[in-house]
Amino acid sequence: MRYIIIGGVAGGASTAARLRRLDEHAEIVLFEKGSYISYANCGLPYYIGDVITDRSKLFVQTAASFKNRFNIDARVMSEVRAILPDQKLVQVKDLKTGIDYELSYDKLVLSPGAEPIRPPLDGINSEGIFTLRNVTDTDRIKAYISKFPNGKAVIIGAGFIGLEMAENFHNLGMHVSIIEMGPQILAPVDFPIAAIAQQHIRSKGVDLRLKTTVTGFERNENGLKVFMKDEQPLDADVVILSIGVKPDTRLAIAAGLTLGTARGILVNDYLQTSNEDIYAVGDAIEFINPITHNSMPTYLAGPANKQGRICANNMVLGNKNKYNGSINTAIVKIFDLTVAVAGVASKHLTAAKIEHLVSTTHSGSHAGYYPGSEQMTIQINFAPSDGKLLGAQIIGTDGVDKRIDTLSSVIQRGSTIDELTEFEHAYAPPYSSAKDPVNMAGFVAENIIQKRLRVIPWSAVKDFSSDDVLIDVRTALEFVEGNIPGSINIPVDELRGRLHELDKQNNIYIYCQIGLRGYLAQRILLQNGFQQVQNISGGYKLWLACDMESNIKEPSLVL
Repeated sequence: MRYIIIGGVAGGASTAARLRRLDEHAEIVLFEKGSYISYANCGLPYYIGDVITDRSKLFVQTAASFKNRFNIDARVMSEVRAILPDQKLVQVKDLKTGIDYELSYDKLVLSPGAEPIRPPLDGINSEGIFTLRNVTDTDRIKAYISKFPNGKAVIIGAGFIGLEMAENFHNLGMHVSIIEMGPQILAPVDFPIAAIAQQHIRSKGVDLRLKTTVTGFERNENGLKVFMKDEQPLDADVVILSIGVKPDTRLAIAAGLTLGTARGILVNDYLQTSNEDIYAVGDAIEFINPITHNSMPTYLAGPANKQGRICANNMVLGNKNKYNGSINTAIVKIFDLTVAVAGVASKHLTAAKIEHLVSTTHSGSHAGYYPGSEQMTIQINFAPSDGKLLGAQIIGTDGVDKRIDTLSSVIQRGSTIDELTEFEHAYAPPYSSAKDPVNMAGFVAENIIQKRLRVIPWSAVKDFSSDDVLIDVRTALEFVEGNIPGSINIPVDELRGRLHELDKQNNIYIYCQIGLRGYLAQRILLQNGFQQVQNISGGYKLWLACDMESNIKEPSLVL
């Protein structure tokens, strides 16, 4: 039996290793058109930024180690030019020698990955403009920026890689601008979470420009100019294109394999393509999202590794091991903050016409009386009928990772907010509170479903009428230090004695700093005959970040 795998890194390399563990006697050939078959591509920005200083630590396996440990014939600098499914052949070009040859297969795995998007803009191929996808890109960028120790870097695109590159360039002492065509950073998260992160980015002196379209580039004796629609051009020494990626499907199309609606290689539950002898894994495939039921690709290393294991099982043991899809659990470090996401954002649930409710909570990373506790913000999206958890987003400094992993597990299993209320966590003051942030998110969501808590989003404030009453239930000092325009201050501890000041016929909207005191005030009013009472979800803290970001009109810096 000869297995051929096209493409290494996460999907291809994990498939090859699993194949060998299952079948000691099979012939396994892995083709990789680059020089490296298995490396930590998620670590590349941190090597550029000198956080990782030893380049060798980026490499998981080399062609030689793959041969020695797994007896796998890993052929680097070998590009598969075509697949001939009817003949079960691949046509290969050895990029070192220029020799073309053919090799037959019994089963084949496609793991070509994705390729960076490079729009056809004027000057986009100028010196100093890079994409970051592999080790070769990394080496080129690192060598190039060494000539500009305090230079100007422009990042185009504010996704995960773009933000990681912005942080690492900033830490190297470069002046950084981020240009994003969309209205926020990080498309997988909702605006309130993005707004908090955007405020943090701006606080670091980074020039963050949203709703800004790059129109072209020009290189002159002074470096690069980045042209934008309706704005003055930016000077740059280096430009990173982080606009996004698309599945590399060239071989699949030429081989007559079926693509999906998202233009990835369509696979079934067993990671099998439309040809029964060809499987596919990694960034190039698309499959049904278990929440939206739409077909989609996932550009994440974790799912790719798991797909490789499942794919190998099915090729050797028969199609018995189903792949259940990915809920796109991801995490990113943005300077001092961590942003994590699992499942589907509210805006994407709305686009998919999936009914849902949203809850936002702020909780301490561990017990407040133990030093170092920091607040994290958790947003969860859940079904109003049964409380099924559909999505979760967290931003904070400490403990974000373990909370998103918990929430991801609940989403992946199709469980509900009831599980969050009963989630039993390891508790000691340095690590959590008696009621973990996950519990608190569940409690609030449960109150919303049971209509004990009535919430409105921060954005509803702009639609209040002059007859509506907006009450800040924080202390007088907090109110003086900053409040939502048009609000009156009735601290929650004084509310019972001041009910006579309010008209039960009015719509009453309440807020506090993070939501808890607002909930208590709402319960007091509802149980005293007030009917139209709603709480602003996430409190003043969330409203302030969102309001500030939504009202930014001009770039924060001009470099």
